[in-house]
Amino acid sequence: MDKNFYMQQALLQAKLAAEQDEVPIGAVIVNPENGEIIAQAHNLSEHAADATAHAEILAMRQACQKLNQNRLRGMDMYVTLEPCTMCAAAISFMRIDHLYFAATDEKGGAVVNGVKFYDAPTCHHKPIVESGILQEESSLLLKNFFRNKRKSKS
Repeated sequence: MDKNFYMQQALLQAKLAAEQDEVPIGAVIVNPENGEIIAQAHNLSEHAADATAHAEILAMRQACQKLNQNRLRGMDMYVTLEPCTMCAAAISFMRIDHLYFAATDEKGGAVVNGVKFYDAPTCHHKPIVESGILQEESSLLLKNFFRNKRKSKS
């Protein structure tokens, strides 16, 4: 299983988000047993008028529908930015086995930054976490997106 390949797929989703003027974050859910991408999504909070329409949440909903189940045991998630508290909690509730993310998020992240959700004693399931996969590409995409947003407001 090539982690870079799956993170590239998440980055393609993030680029789709940027093209739609959404914060460029993408996520894919993979069945590691056969390498199949079960679901893929990008942020849609603005277009859906829904603050919970984060890439991770949308991908998990899509995967549950496809698999006709309410948990994603045995599945892996690749996401281009460290999940926020809401998404980290949802990943735990879904029982995702492995969480791979590209860039850390010092301000809004909740895995290795912020509340460190998986270290809380009330966390019922902690995925195996690996970060830094294609970190530079993801960080650059986000920085350019927000730089362009600031320029357009000037």
